[in-house]
Amino acid sequence: MKKFLYSVGLLYSVILSAAKDLVITLRSFAALRMTRTEKFVATLRSSALRMTTSTFLLCLPLWAFASSDKIVNVYLFSGEVPDSVVREFEAKTGIKVNYTAYDSNETMYAKLKAKKNPGYDVIQPSSYFIDKMRQEDMLQKIDKSKLKHFGELDPRLLDKAYDPKNDYSIPYLWGITGIFANSAYYPKGSITSWAQFWDKRFTNQLLLANDPREFFSITLLTLGYSINDTNPKHIKEAYEKMQQLLPNIKIFNSAAATSIIIDEDAYVGMAWNGDVYKANKENPNVQFIFPEDGFIIWVDNLAIPKNAPHLENAYAFLNFVMQAKNTAQATINYGYASANLKAKEFLPKSIKNNPIIYPSEKVLAQGEFQKDIGQDALKLYEKYWELLKISA
Repeated sequence: MKKFLYSVGLLYSVILSAAKDLVITLRSFAALRMTRTEKFVATLRSSALRMTTSTFLLCLPLWAFASSDKIVNVYLFSGEVPDSVVREFEAKTGIKVNYTAYDSNETMYAKLKAKKNPGYDVIQPSSYFIDKMRQEDMLQKIDKSKLKHFGELDPRLLDKAYDPKNDYSIPYLWGITGIFANSAYYPKGSITSWAQFWDKRFTNQLLLANDPREFFSITLLTLGYSINDTNPKHIKEAYEKMQQLLPNIKIFNSAAATSIIIDEDAYVGMAWNGDVYKANKENPNVQFIFPEDGFIIWVDNLAIPKNAPHLENAYAFLNFVMQAKNTAQATINYGYASANLKAKEFLPKSIKNNPIIYPSEKVLAQGEFQKDIGQDALKLYEKYWELLKISA
């Protein structure tokens, strides 16, 4: 009877997962606003594959779902763990991966907060959400003795302020928010800093991220403050400076940035380095610039939420995706650097020697890692962000 009830429950989960994937696909098609890195084509492909798998599973008899210890429920950014890696893990371990995708850290956080983890085993918060969630006791402390590849991780990404000693997070992919410019319209060397965005030559030209933390960051850096500033006076000062930037803004968009850049719908603005790397392959005039007044370094981490129902399977999944060859595949697919140093052995020279994806130590020294700014400061950011969007 217990097996039957479990089977019915899991069958319901499969149906629900298929429905969610369909919604994700339709939203991507309609608005191009589904994923953090917003890889539209990859989202469609990955959603379609998961929908096909779910449809197949629906045709199986209930007894096929009887083993509750052979599943792992993961809640990740869409596409950052390649489908090929997920399928290989399933084939080698016999553990079924129930993969649910989310579009933002805020969506993931709200879902886990509301239900105190509705059943997920592995999640993927960015750096500043690791900070927030560990402080709110939402994450399981990681047993590093169970992680075979932790020693292969880039030490530059470890022991950061958002998670000292990495007791709650495992760096997976990382990247940089910087400037892109099309050299057909702006000669190389003519743009070097965020501060230049206020120049009149950029009237109605800029593509900027549709994200309050990232948008505030460029203004705070221009003013000489930290991207993690919590001083209300500094935040207000940044807001007032942002108002002066509005005439130069053409588009607020994080969703379709790569397509916008390739199609030359915008010639200059802010972008993630991986998106610019992909755009450059299609349009060689597109260049990535590390702003001399500083930039954001972000890390997408793997973590285990509190009350994970399949803890050992979670560790099995983490060990598999952390393998150098598997994280290398993610870098090849999406253009963001792997946190596993050995992954470079599996990368083509065009990627591992590319200074956009793997910048030098000297360049990285100018960047700053995002961390949680606390609820009070965040409310101020969001308040001023809404006022700006109304004015735009």
